[in-house]
Order: sequence, then C-alpha cells, then structure tokens
Amino acid sequence: MSSRSLRGTRLGSLSMETDDNVLAAPRQETFYDCPNGHVIVLPFSVEADIPALWECRCGQSAVLRDHEKPEQKETKPQRTHWDMLLERRSEEELQVLLDQRLDLLRKGKLHSDRTI
Repeated sequence: MSSRSLRGTRLGSLSMETDDNVLAAPRQETFYDCPNGHVIVLPFSVEADIPALWECRCGQSAVLRDHEKPEQKETKPQRTHWDMLLERRSEEELQVLLDQRLDLLRKGKLHSDRTI
C-alpha cells in the first residue's frame, strides 16, 4: 500500500459510516422546575430511571414536574481540621505544645525557613 493512499483522509477523525437507516433510542422529555422560576427540559431514555432532583444552572435543586420534593437525608456536618485535632488533644494541651515550639523557635533551636 502506498503512503500516498491515506493522504487527506483525516484518518481517525472522520467516520466513514453514515446515519442512514439508524433509529435513535426512544426518548421522553422531562421537565424540572427550579424555585427561581427556571424550567429545565432534559431528554431521557424511556428505560432510564428519572431522578427526582436536578441541579439548575443557578445552583438550586430543581424538582421533577408533578412530583413532590424528596425528603432531605440527614447529613453529618463536615469535619474541619480543627475538629479532628480537638478529638485527639484538648485546647490546654495544644497551648502547651504551642508554647514549647515557640520557645524553641525563639532560642534558635528550631528553624522556620521551611516554605509552605
């Protein structure tokens, strides 16, 4: 095969197949209503499980039309670094550690030249 035979075909970027006689999967349009008045229309497969909530472009949770808003699941508040630290040590213990480290730093036994 000559190297010139593939020139100009954009090999890999174009499919040589056509969409003739190809039937699309059956779809249904679903409507979601946002609390801010936005309406979201999404096509889903007829066989798909339709979610009751969809995030709107404004960030609110849009509810599937003609459905009740599902109950919110109880979620734990996100733990911060401080919360996890307090699980291991009390504030008094942390103050003692801070004082010790500051004392070492002031005496020059601890170098603070580390960059963050």
